[in-house]
Amino acid sequence: MSEPGTPTLDQLKVLLTVVDVGSFAGAARKLNRATSVVSYAIANLEAQLGLTLFDRETTRKPQLTEAGRMVLAEARRVSNSIDNLRAKSKGLLQGLESELHIVLDTLLPEHRVVDALTSFREHFPTVNLHLYVESLGAVTRLVLDRVATIGVAGPLVTVDAIEKVGIGSVRMIPVAAPGHPLASAENIPPGAGREHVQLVLTDRSDLTRGRDVAVVGTSTWRLADLSSKHMLLKAGIGWGNMPEPMIRDDLAAGRLIHLDMPDSIGGYYVMDAIYRTDTPPGPAGRWLIERFRGQVPSVAAEAGTVG
Repeated sequence: MSEPGTPTLDQLKVLLTVVDVGSFAGAARKLNRATSVVSYAIANLEAQLGLTLFDRETTRKPQLTEAGRMVLAEARRVSNSIDNLRAKSKGLLQGLESELHIVLDTLLPEHRVVDALTSFREHFPTVNLHLYVESLGAVTRLVLDRVATIGVAGPLVTVDAIEKVGIGSVRMIPVAAPGHPLASAENIPPGAGREHVQLVLTDRSDLTRGRDVAVVGTSTWRLADLSSKHMLLKAGIGWGNMPEPMIRDDLAAGRLIHLDMPDSIGGYYVMDAIYRTDTPPGPAGRWLIERFRGQVPSVAAEAGTVG
């Protein structure tokens, strides 16, 4: 044979069944066919491919040849692809999204993200997920621009095109490295924070331009990346507010110190699940919002750029 033929899906199904149950007779019973029909299907598959798939000389039970093991691996891949196609088609017929684009605020605690997305994968294995992580107004901007269908955003300026569903909050606390002057002060007087560099998480979008909340320092370093702020705080370059879950281990280990500052005591950063009013999420998106909503109760807080 110069070129292998094209096997049918039924031939591949018969091959998989023979291997899974361990015999031609067992495959026949499982497929509700005569044993001769199963043998004929395998013989035709071998003829199509020009390969011997089973060793029929040295054993009574069907044993795959090296070529048979290769074909088996490909047959399983084809079968899985067909199963995925059927599952996705069924989901679309039921109104389920084929893919979902979401954007999360960088301040959303890691354990909440992991919980929601792990459970999402279990409930919606056929939905492809596209994840973005942004800060402050940049989350809303991606939703407004239709890059993402759903966002988890902090406090916003009211936007008519956006619907909001409260999903709780995260506690923000002022911290600095142990060697920072504010960390070593026994009683921090009001206004002391203005004398030192404050590291501020800022907005890459135009939605909260000019709005500062919990920013008291007259000298500020503005960073759009929370991990960079975390790194600089531990290095002793300034002080700033951080989400408590992210720095819990640093506080316990003494790498960061909770500052008792009378004019910057931290607070709660409220979060909402958001989506455009003209493009509400489908079943998978609605489920994800409810998952976030059920994690913790909502707590009111101030809005804007986070110091």
